Amino acid sequence: MDKYGVVGNPIQHSLSPQIHQAFSKQTQQNLSYEKYLVELSEFEITIKDFQRSNFKGLNITVPFKERAFAICDELSIRAKLAGAVNTILFEDTGKIYGDNTDGIGLLRDISINHNFSLENKAVLLVGAGGAARGIIKPIIDAKPKILTITNRTYKKAEHLANEFAQLLNITIESLPFSDITQCYDCIINATAMGLENAAFPLSGKIISNDCCCYDMVYNKQTSFLKWAKANEASLILDGLGMLVEQAAESFYLWRGVRPNTKDILKHCF
Repeated sequence: MDKYGVVGNPIQHSLSPQIHQAFSKQTQQNLSYEKYLVELSEFEITIKDFQRSNFKGLNITVPFKERAFAICDELSIRAKLAGAVNTILFEDTGKIYGDNTDGIGLLRDISINHNFSLENKAVLLVGAGGAARGIIKPIIDAKPKILTITNRTYKKAEHLANEFAQLLNITIESLPFSDITQCYDCIINATAMGLENAAFPLSGKIISNDCCCYDMVYNKQTSFLKWAKANEASLILDGLGMLVEQAAESFYLWRGVRPNTKDILKHCF
């Protein structure tokens, strides 16, 4: 039986084993998938231990995605652009291949599962850290009319925008917003601010009439989602669909079979 797993710290909350076990049953793939708590100081040596133990692949979650990027021998284009890896494939040659499936997972959830297109839309990305970096290229590929990045630290948002300036003219705003006249059709929270007790630092005036508000955090009633509901956003989503979709992309990389994610979302969650 081929062995896979997800590593992180913390990891107890992870739904990845449940998702991949459902995938394997649906596609009749013979594999095991478990979650593993890895000490912060032992990540690199632990990955090598998994490789020596004949694991076929791993998912990588917080806080190890950037460190996973650094240990890979080969990287997908999207991993290079993200500067982070959430999926590892142990190749027969002994090399470690790294990919990042977060961005495509987000876009598939929004566009396919919820039939919401970003093309010609005004999109606001809240955050400029690793989570934001992992999704920005697929957002650009979806051809929005406007993409704005906002972040508590303006320079961090500016740096991220400059990295992708050749692909799209990205505007920057600092948090909290003040005197904003632009309305947005899609607002994506790629920060942990929604988990804080304070009210989310955005004005409801920026929500358009048919706005999708998406929090990448899943299974939490975040302050961002409460803000979106209070301001009557048309479509309010957490990151569960993204979690399932990015997992499906990892599964496809490992097994060459793409699961039916809608069936999994409908019957397992």
